[in-house]
Amino acid sequence: MAYMARVINGVVVAVHSRTPEYNATQVDGYQFVQTSYNVQGGIYYDQATGLPVENQAEAIAAQDGRQRKNYAGIGYRYDSVRDAFIPPTPYPSWKLNEDTCLWEAPIPY
Repeated sequence: MAYMARVINGVVVAVHSRTPEYNATQVDGYQFVQTSYNVQGGIYYDQATGLPVENQAEAIAAQDGRQRKNYAGIGYRYDSVRDAFIPPTPYPSWKLNEDTCLWEAPIPY
């Protein structure tokens, strides 16, 4: 099943499941962007095992050729330049990792 994030002014306001024949990107002024439930930090994970998929290129191709770094969630920001979903900043001092589009603490754990 595929999922679409409903985006308003760059912010995800809802995530919907969709049927394969539904491919609209604009409906009633909303932007819809496909998102994958199995991706985090730019890595696809096997839904059954929870381990990274061996053939990442094949997984990307199966998801319209884009990974978008993270599964979208309400409050996430969709950055159209990076073509990525970015979660809200947990703390002002945290820095965005440009490769994963996840936030990292200023002092490593």
